[in-house]
Amino acid sequence: MSQESPAIDSTLSSSETHQVLNQPSPLADYNAYLASPVLQHYIKCFDGEWGESNLVDYGELVGGTLQMAGFDANHYKPEFLTHNRFGHRIDQVNFHPAYHQLMNAAISAGHHNIPWVTPKSGAHVVRAGIEYLHTQADPGSGCPLTMTFASIPALKNQPDIASEWIPKILSHHYDPENKPYFEKAGLTIGMAMTEKQGGSDVRANTTRAVAIDSNNPDKGFKITGHKWFCSAPMCDAFLVLAQTAVGLTCFLMPRWQPDGKKNALYIQRLKDKIGNVSNASSEVEFRGAFAWQVGPEGKGVRTILEMVAMTRFDCMVGSSSLMGLATQQAIHHTGGRSAFGKNLHQQPLMQNVLADLALESEAALAISMRLANALDNLSDHHEKHLFRIGSAIGKYWICKRAPQLTYEAMECIGGVGVVKDNVLARLYTEAPVNAIWEGSGNVQCLDVARAFIKEPEVTRAFLDELKRAKGQYSDYDQFISQLEEQLLEPIDEGQLRRLVERMAIAWQASTLIQNSVESVAECFVHNRIKGAYAMYGCLNTQQDLRSIFNRFAAQL
Repeated sequence: MSQESPAIDSTLSSSETHQVLNQPSPLADYNAYLASPVLQHYIKCFDGEWGESNLVDYGELVGGTLQMAGFDANHYKPEFLTHNRFGHRIDQVNFHPAYHQLMNAAISAGHHNIPWVTPKSGAHVVRAGIEYLHTQADPGSGCPLTMTFASIPALKNQPDIASEWIPKILSHHYDPENKPYFEKAGLTIGMAMTEKQGGSDVRANTTRAVAIDSNNPDKGFKITGHKWFCSAPMCDAFLVLAQTAVGLTCFLMPRWQPDGKKNALYIQRLKDKIGNVSNASSEVEFRGAFAWQVGPEGKGVRTILEMVAMTRFDCMVGSSSLMGLATQQAIHHTGGRSAFGKNLHQQPLMQNVLADLALESEAALAISMRLANALDNLSDHHEKHLFRIGSAIGKYWICKRAPQLTYEAMECIGGVGVVKDNVLARLYTEAPVNAIWEGSGNVQCLDVARAFIKEPEVTRAFLDELKRAKGQYSDYDQFISQLEEQLLEPIDEGQLRRLVERMAIAWQASTLIQNSVESVAECFVHNRIKGAYAMYGCLNTQQDLRSIFNRFAAQL
């Protein structure tokens, strides 16, 4: 029996073996803000519409030139230079120009300062939108930007320092040079708390501070010790915790002393991380390094927690951004690819997965923006207490959901998603970082329990927030009633993760019911409260699933 020979493509040259077919174009050269209807929705929902011009402009950069800068900044790692060519110790970190391009763009856009220089309704929401966009270009450079932004509340505890430093911190000028702070027009701030023996337990810190003049602490302190993680060591100063005779105290340690000499801060090495590569994380020693006291002596944890609360909030926004971009990438790629005779967007099972990713990503963004809205209204007791508990709940839940979601999005793309020149590979190695930094998952859960025990008004505020959404879905109402009973019982520390998970899901449902479209809220209630499954792609089919993922990336 004879067989027909396969058809030969006469358009191929003699050196070619095949045509490239069924491969979508990359998601590039687009406006990242205009391509995110859901981000636009929550910006408007929480009073940030006045900042849309800035967001549109930054979205154009993120989908264009900053996208490539993000790849370059992560490909060419930061390099640590101990000495210059003349033998002088300089402790300098050198970066690829793309990193400075990212930092300059973000600082020019107000990533680090919008709420402080424009204290109006929606300011934290607009600033969160800028962070959300910037993270999609490069999460690593977001670390010094976040710490610079978050340093302001802590520094205000020391008015004399605040008056000299804050104007330059809030400047739109980016100066990466390794030179004294008083010679610069713009400053960035880092943080050094973690030590080998303690990790998140900063009260176990052994680094010690001694006043230069015991009769006049305003003259500064000499600090001796080590820090296992000093984030962004090229910053101009660092908020540091050290022990005094009174107890753990917060200090501001400049890279250069007030007399213009290099401070006795010595970088030991840069950490060789699998993710967050563009950001230089370091191990440092202080050998009598000069620093100023910030806040009351012995109250260092309380002082620096004002900074940590902000950085934890930024972890929520940053992880929401990773989830959002991963979802957009999956939707874009599958829209241009076919399998088994159909475009993937026509395949019911793929529709289910994409809708589930979009649902999870919107829920994360919704509570992040709700918390930004609370930050804009801290004079209101309800909003203040919601931020207190919400930053711990959201940091725990969103940051833990991000790795699984980015993996699922990678699977939608297939093998090419694992290749390093695809952004999904970077998102996947980046996704675990926020869950670990600024307090691990267990620390967040313990913080929730601490708030409930020591601040009963926080519990009432959280329940009041959930009750605002009652009356539309019986499954939600029943879930909230059961959760309220559980929150009034003694806390079982070993079951805290279960409790915080239920709180997070309830809060996401409440926020979506109040602020999203009905189809999304209904789908979330039916699939996260009534019938929850461990894997993505298990939504019930009562909803129009395609409309849910189309809503998330309508412009792609």
